[in-house]
Amino acid sequence: MTYSSRMRRHTRQRIPQPLDRSSRAIAITRETGNAPSLSRLSAGLLMALVLLWLSLLAFNSQAQGNNAACPELFNQDMKQLHSSKVLNLCEVAAGHPVLLVNTASHCGFTGQFEDLEKIHEQFADKGLVVIGVASDSFDQEADTEAEAADICFKNFGVTFTMIAPVPVKGEDAHPLFKAVAEQAGAPRWNFYKYLIDQQGRVVESWSSFGVPDEDDLKVVF
Repeated sequence: MTYSSRMRRHTRQRIPQPLDRSSRAIAITRETGNAPSLSRLSAGLLMALVLLWLSLLAFNSQAQGNNAACPELFNQDMKQLHSSKVLNLCEVAAGHPVLLVNTASHCGFTGQFEDLEKIHEQFADKGLVVIGVASDSFDQEADTEAEAADICFKNFGVTFTMIAPVPVKGEDAHPLFKAVAEQAGAPRWNFYKYLIDQQGRVVESWSSFGVPDEDDLKVVF
């Protein structure tokens, strides 16, 4: 075999042969690796982000709706008695009628804690929310919140919401009681009681000498 013939044969052997369809598919898969899997992962991640955004949007809309439905009267943040926890009264009332009472630990009417607790136990299932607000406006509250808490929680077994002491009359009155006073007058003594409907309207009130009964309360149910 001549030198020229050997070179032609060697050259022919080095020319790559064209791939058929199946071979091309295998080659493409090898080159792209796990590209299809990455595409599916990206699509799944995008869908998860969209669902998260929609959930947050729905949550914010619900929160705004709840705040819009809450009467301005209860749009207050107040500290719970003998606790560092701050309560939002819109959340405490939660769209229900409220029996609001200004309390004092060393008042002659302190025994009414028992009456208020009975009201709470009897009408909580119907939606009535009892809120006691401690106050030293008449100089009869305990010196410390710990003592006030012992008197109402331990001595009288109170389980309804109790708020830490705030002024309830005069220029220094808490905004909650200023709003109440505009509708039904400020408390003249401890244990004044205000029945407030779901729209934030004071529909009835009682002095220290009165305790509402079932007939009095049914107006808000």
